[in-house]
Amino acid sequence: MADLYLKALESERRKLWAECRLKGLPKDTPERERIVEIDALLKAHKAKKDGKSANP
Repeated sequence: MADLYLKALESERRKLWAECRLKGLPKDTPERERIVEIDALLKAHKAKKDGKSANP
């Protein structure tokens, strides 16, 4: 089954990253801060997903 939450986060991250690269935004902008938040959410979601599959 497709993990829509994961796909949505990855899509938002790609969009923000492209925007930051195109505009040359510095690290303290809201867009860059959101990328850091998304990275943490992705890491937590993948860890949770891996933890569930390890304990059937």
